[in-house]
Amino acid sequence: MPKRNMSLNQTPMPAQDPEIRKSNFSEVALGYTREMAIQEAQRCLDCKHKPCVAQCPVMIDIPAFIQKVAQDDMDGAYRILSESTALPAVCGRVCPQETQCEEVCVRRAKGDSVGIGRLERFVADWHREHSRTEPQKAAPNGHKVAVIGAGPAGLTCAGDLAKLGYEATVFEALHMAGGVLVYGIPEFRLPKAIVDFEIDALKALGVRIETNVVIGKTLTIDELFAQGFEAVFIGSGAGLPSFMHIPGESLKGVYSANEYLTRINLMKAYDENSRTPVRRGRAVAVVGGGNVAMDAARCAKRLGAEIVYIVYRRGRAELPARLEEVEHAGEEGIIFKLLSNPVEVLGDEKGWVRGLKCIEMELGEPDSSGRRRPIPKADTEFVLEVDTMIMAIGTSPNPLLRKTTAGLEANKWGCLVTRNDNGLTSRDRVYAGGDAVTGAATVILAMGAGKKAAAAIHRDIVGKYIA
Repeated sequence: MPKRNMSLNQTPMPAQDPEIRKSNFSEVALGYTREMAIQEAQRCLDCKHKPCVAQCPVMIDIPAFIQKVAQDDMDGAYRILSESTALPAVCGRVCPQETQCEEVCVRRAKGDSVGIGRLERFVADWHREHSRTEPQKAAPNGHKVAVIGAGPAGLTCAGDLAKLGYEATVFEALHMAGGVLVYGIPEFRLPKAIVDFEIDALKALGVRIETNVVIGKTLTIDELFAQGFEAVFIGSGAGLPSFMHIPGESLKGVYSANEYLTRINLMKAYDENSRTPVRRGRAVAVVGGGNVAMDAARCAKRLGAEIVYIVYRRGRAELPARLEEVEHAGEEGIIFKLLSNPVEVLGDEKGWVRGLKCIEMELGEPDSSGRRRPIPKADTEFVLEVDTMIMAIGTSPNPLLRKTTAGLEANKWGCLVTRNDNGLTSRDRVYAGGDAVTGAATVILAMGAGKKAAAAIHRDIVGKYIA
């Protein structure tokens, strides 16, 4: 039994100074040392009822791995993590633990929760830096499954199936695997070398990844079945950007957050040697209040913008972004124009953005989402003088798959409809999960969907549950 640390406060995470980091793309949070990790792990009470496990979408045995850290057994901690998650170093960085496992931590009754995400990150990083043990391939079971999309949902599904001996082949439209992990999340939050390492670990398990394959164009789902695949999992994400349809959105200097972040993250436009152009605006407005908006705003600052605004139609309490990301953005000088909504993008005589006309808002009664509805205030228009505008108000799934696959149903938002919580679509042996079903959500929820689908596929093909 490791000794207990009854401190009410989480062990602080070292980080780059805001004045330094806002000019570079190096990782902001620097991670725990071994001593810090053990100290924080000793705050865990190893609760009998383990409420944190029930709140984890991939059902990690959180107290068990933390107890291993407290005992200075990092190999043992990683083994427990890897039983449930294919991407621990990723989840330790971008999973919103504060609204999931950490939210129900018993330690919150009198202080801070245990730093579960910080400990997961430490264990995964320790394994990457110190372990020389290769993952062991399972004996082949003679069955083939196709996975569409090499993002969090698809990689998790393929990894779980590979552990059971399936020949799992992932088809990715882009030239690089990782999905939103490589095109959406900036280097300063999630270094791409970490994503590459975790994908390589899945390949070592036997997962095959074929890039530059657009299912619906290069191959259809029906052709995959004709090639001998016995089931298909769709984890193609939600990459179709949304716009406000206000005057001026077609001006030069207006980006979707998807395009802007893809140019920076996947194509490395921040590197002076990159051949991918991206506008380095002097004054930038980012419309939206989620993590994607924070990422876009913080990237704009790192590209040299003197002024960066977050324009959001509700208040600070309603911001959907993680509190940590909001705090980091504020520390880096991002200006929050809350209770404000764009009504027109203004242009100059050459067709470039020169300003963003907005109107002040006030909060009324709750809408269908449970949040108070923003209502325009009369005679409150104002103009932000900006030369670049980035729309970060959401995404939806690309319609290509449902248009090229007979019997694949979608709802009015273009998301695939599933018959049950295991991801079975309206087509037999075609499963789906992640943003393709839910719309834009979190990495860990997509991973949870991939995990459930893998169990259902195994049951469908072999007639057994994953233990």
